[in-house]
Amino acid sequence: MMAGAGFEPESVRVIRRLRDDILDGVRPPGSRLVERDLATELGVSRVPVRDALATLAAEGLVTLRPRTWAVVREFTARDIADLLEVRSAFEAVTFRLAARRHDAEGLRRLRADLDAELRAASAGDAIRARRAAADFHETATAIAGNDLLVELGQVLRSRMRWLLGRHDDLQLVADEHRELYEAVADRDVARVGELVARHEETGGRLTREHADRQEHDRARP
Repeated sequence: MMAGAGFEPESVRVIRRLRDDILDGVRPPGSRLVERDLATELGVSRVPVRDALATLAAEGLVTLRPRTWAVVREFTARDIADLLEVRSAFEAVTFRLAARRHDAEGLRRLRADLDAELRAASAGDAIRARRAAADFHETATAIAGNDLLVELGQVLRSRMRWLLGRHDDLQLVADEHRELYEAVADRDVARVGELVARHEETGGRLTREHADRQEHDRARP
């Protein structure tokens, strides 16, 4: 069948579904991903499932096992520390450039992401708030006006979205994003630098607290 308007290949649909499930915590770390079972669950053949698992492994979200299965990656403390270091360097550049180079349309998109996050945080909708928070960071990268930065962001996208979802204080993160937005809108580069440093410190603390809480929950009888 020829691909028409609105047609989405099965492999793309399966990749998106599994990626969202992993990032949203529906499939927690260590979960088995068996080709046969996933094909039945998603109503597809095993080929798009196999392709999806290979793609997600390349994105750093899945660890392939021999034969026909995989597991959702379990990020170690070292993995998380590495991601936090990379995030710190990446966002220091991203938000400063966004403050200098944004245009009216870029600022509108950043505001839309912020508003979506604020609404979700106020409603206590953790999945939507975390998704919108990650969108906010990605939009900042897009409006920074540096093609190489965007390219690097695509390489890191899934792992960064995973990292940005490791927090439980939805309102605090949204409020810090509001301050960042205002500084970017004002083209206040110095203020942006201060806020990014504080935001990264907050993110690191919330990520560690989230990990400790999950570990405690797993240890409970």
